[in-house]
Amino acid sequence: MSGRTSQGRVMWRGTARRAGLTAVVMATATAAAMLPQAGWAQERLPEIQVISNTPLPGSGIDRDKIPSMVSSVTAADFERSYSQNVTDTLFQRIPGVTLSDPNGNSVQQEIRYRGFAASPLQGTPQGLAVYMNGVRLNESFGDTVNWDLIPTNAISRADVFTNNPVFGLNALGGAISLQTKNGFTYQGLEVEGQGGSFGRLQGAMQYGVESGNWSTYIAAQAMTDNGWRQASPAKIGRFYGDVGWRDDRAELHLFGSVASNSFGVAAATPIQMLNRNWSSVYTTPQTTNNDMAMIGLNGKYALTEAWTLQGNVYGRFFRQSHVDGNDADIERCSNSSSFPGQLCLEDDGFPRPSPFTGPAALAFRNQFVILNANNQPIPCPPGPGNTCSPVPYGSIDRTSTDSDTFGGSLQATNEQRLFDHGNRFVVGGSIDRGSTAFGANSTLGYIYPDLSVGLNPAIPGNGQIIHTLGNLGYTPVGIDTKNTYYGLFTTDTFDITEKLAVTGGARYNLAKISVRDVLGTSPDLNSDSTFSRLNPLVGLTYKIVPALSVYGGYSESNRAPTPLELGCSNPSKPCLLESFLVSDPPLDQVVGHTYEFGFRGNSALGGGVLDWKAGLFRTDSDNDIITLASTIQGRGYYQNVPQTRRQGAELSAEYKSSEWLVYAGYSYIDATYRFEGDIASPNNPASDDEGNIHVVSGNRIPGIPQHQFKAGFDYLVTPQWKIGADVVAVGQQHFVGDDANQNDKLPGYAVVNLHTSYQLTSNITVFGVINNLFDNKYALYGTYFEPSGTAKAGLPITLSDQRTEVPGAPFTIYGGIRVKL
Repeated sequence: MSGRTSQGRVMWRGTARRAGLTAVVMATATAAAMLPQAGWAQERLPEIQVISNTPLPGSGIDRDKIPSMVSSVTAADFERSYSQNVTDTLFQRIPGVTLSDPNGNSVQQEIRYRGFAASPLQGTPQGLAVYMNGVRLNESFGDTVNWDLIPTNAISRADVFTNNPVFGLNALGGAISLQTKNGFTYQGLEVEGQGGSFGRLQGAMQYGVESGNWSTYIAAQAMTDNGWRQASPAKIGRFYGDVGWRDDRAELHLFGSVASNSFGVAAATPIQMLNRNWSSVYTTPQTTNNDMAMIGLNGKYALTEAWTLQGNVYGRFFRQSHVDGNDADIERCSNSSSFPGQLCLEDDGFPRPSPFTGPAALAFRNQFVILNANNQPIPCPPGPGNTCSPVPYGSIDRTSTDSDTFGGSLQATNEQRLFDHGNRFVVGGSIDRGSTAFGANSTLGYIYPDLSVGLNPAIPGNGQIIHTLGNLGYTPVGIDTKNTYYGLFTTDTFDITEKLAVTGGARYNLAKISVRDVLGTSPDLNSDSTFSRLNPLVGLTYKIVPALSVYGGYSESNRAPTPLELGCSNPSKPCLLESFLVSDPPLDQVVGHTYEFGFRGNSALGGGVLDWKAGLFRTDSDNDIITLASTIQGRGYYQNVPQTRRQGAELSAEYKSSEWLVYAGYSYIDATYRFEGDIASPNNPASDDEGNIHVVSGNRIPGIPQHQFKAGFDYLVTPQWKIGADVVAVGQQHFVGDDANQNDKLPGYAVVNLHTSYQLTSNITVFGVINNLFDNKYALYGTYFEPSGTAKAGLPITLSDQRTEVPGAPFTIYGGIRVKL
């Protein structure tokens, strides 16, 4: 749209909005007129939903015997969202899932379920375990989840579990288990093309075939998008393949996946800049490249009529490079140091020794001097006076992460009756071993008026890799880490009566983590840590009537600190999150205690099936790990806090018939701190002189909205023409960094999306999508920054408001064609 005038954009969006509103009115009237006809269709009885409630797929249990909330998203749900982002569909269809966007690019968003994160951002403490075909997708180095690597058209179903420690480390808030298609479950050829706003072009294909005992399935997706925000393009390429074999007793699948993606990560922008230009960004470049290859083998074998053996082995190889332009927080060295007239890192926020005189004060000042790769100080530009003062120094920070992970799982399942009662017993174990080579450095740069950070040859030191004498803030890092996670688990569901079932189980987790400095510049990073815990599970389910069940349960789960977190927990040596590691005190593992109670049911209604569920939950997390900001811009560190609590309610209902799909969901999440004390938040406008804020028990955890409502429908107007709409409304939330809840909240928002499709022939369908129909301006994420950091860059406005936001996407329209053979 770069060639359009501003007036043209306004006219186009106004016309599109009027057309969209007309379509909504017509669709609503048509649906209302035809609603009684849904009762004329032949009644369908509800089906028993069998779900695999362990990481390994292939066998399962009646959902109504699982003593916790379970939500599922099918291939049809991913298809109707017309999005290649897994996060879009999960957010749209599961009530407790919230969407956040700290990276500022829609292909790299994070989700939170019940307030726990599965995020691609290194720097976000992770609280959800994610699996695909039994393979753990949480990355070896920081437990991050890179959703952009997953082809959505290859997903058969996604199950979201709570209250189940069988899924191992990180399952504090629950687990997401993805199962992919294969040639036994999908046959045919499908090709899709789509394009539209902001240069979006995307294509996808999938093909499956079954021949005797063998099957083959392949899927691919590609996308290029200029991005609606400045400097936020995206290029996606990913492939998935599966070759399967089966007979009467066994089934084997050899599967593999590769992906190569790149995107601009625009992050948060000061709200004063957003008020002038909703697409503006703050400091560039910010780019990420992700490359991944994975190969795995999974299978199952029926040992007897009662015993089944399941297992998998895999290798996963992940490469990430990240470039980030930032304000450098650099000043002229103090005359009381040994380096007057040279460059120093600003030291205002660092605790000073007491007494701050003599050799102690000199040593403190000297550790902040900035040195080049030859360990020489860098002078201010030549000239009289403090010539460093007017220079807008920046830094170009680069990181690389190379992770190789190998692992395997094995479980045995027995479904033989016990004492003439139904019984399902599972016992198993897993090993995941990862090794990571991580490197990072910073180059001294210059911030230009457009807030791009580049090189200025006229400024001494520009273009040189820098570090400080005391290795504070800036220091090249090269480390090797190894982490091995062992797990042993068992669970048993016993039918006390035909209606009452009891479940008991446990998982033992053992995590061994080692970190080694390979450059010799950070020997304090060398460490060996071991974490272990036995987590129990117990629960009851009762089928009150065939269409109504009640459940209740208790479980515990744990999360070991990651290699990234273990290397970044010292407030005196903060890290450039997504980047640097320094010497740090140890962190404790997080332990979660979850209680759940709820109802669920399904019944035939008006020629279709109504499925619904309602539940209450509470998770108390001991020694929870949070991220805190440093006084140095762009840096932070991890810290344990005594306890946090996430509690609330989830309600959802879905109706399906031959003509209708209607769904609605609501979630309430009360996420609070359960301790009192000071924590760092130096950019918070309410912080004290030391950059701290005071948290009391009951303060809400930032970044987690309390209220969410989601609803949508699809209606088959004619056998060929389908219309649909989705709406999501999200309540207010505190800015990240406002842990004491003293400032204005990030406003809530509501977004309406429309879609329609028309089947031209039995094989060809055309479709259209409108997102954010009313072009609402809203934000998915908010935090704070130091507004004086770029004051020297020559901006047209003076930044004074410390709030920054990641804006949500504006009105967009896409159209495409899908061919099925």
